[in-house]
Amino acid sequence: MEKARLDKIYANAEIKAMITAFGTGIHDDFDISKLRYDKIIIMTDADVDGAHIATLMLTFLYRFMPELIKQGHVYLATPPLYKLEKNKKIWYAYSDDELNSILTEVGRDSNNKIQRYKGLGEMDAEQLWETTMDPEKRVLKRINMNEEASSEIDLTFTTLMGDKVEPRREFIEENAKFVKNLDI
Repeated sequence: MEKARLDKIYANAEIKAMITAFGTGIHDDFDISKLRYDKIIIMTDADVDGAHIATLMLTFLYRFMPELIKQGHVYLATPPLYKLEKNKKIWYAYSDDELNSILTEVGRDSNNKIQRYKGLGEMDAEQLWETTMDPEKRVLKRINMNEEASSEIDLTFTTLMGDKVEPRREFIEENAKFVKNLDI
């Protein structure tokens, strides 16, 4: 079973390229000393689809390269949700609360031009650099793993990413009340 999973992983060109870029190998062949980068940054859209892609990436890293997470090399980039332009000044907001705070500060009027970003592709290269890639300004969230809770983490990944639909549905129903900023 495990061999079949590894064969499927190596059959995916994008995953294979990522493994090659990291330099560490995976699973039993993993060697953290060969890591080519200090930071591995997962950058996805700031919506539900982006969160799903980030979850897939984190699941892969957790299952096959957990030392990357344990040793603090994995990060999530945080792209803005909004761009506010007023009187030739620009602000970026990373949440609804932050947008409201900026609007309270600068005033709510017809001069406000608000753009809601649905994905990274809506930003031009300069905006993407300024908000999400520039090491001086970007917002990164470091992924940490509490090894004492590893059985709970494992169960959560299995529930969310496993083949069984019923446990996933139950998990979603039980945790839906905690959802904020749902983009439908």
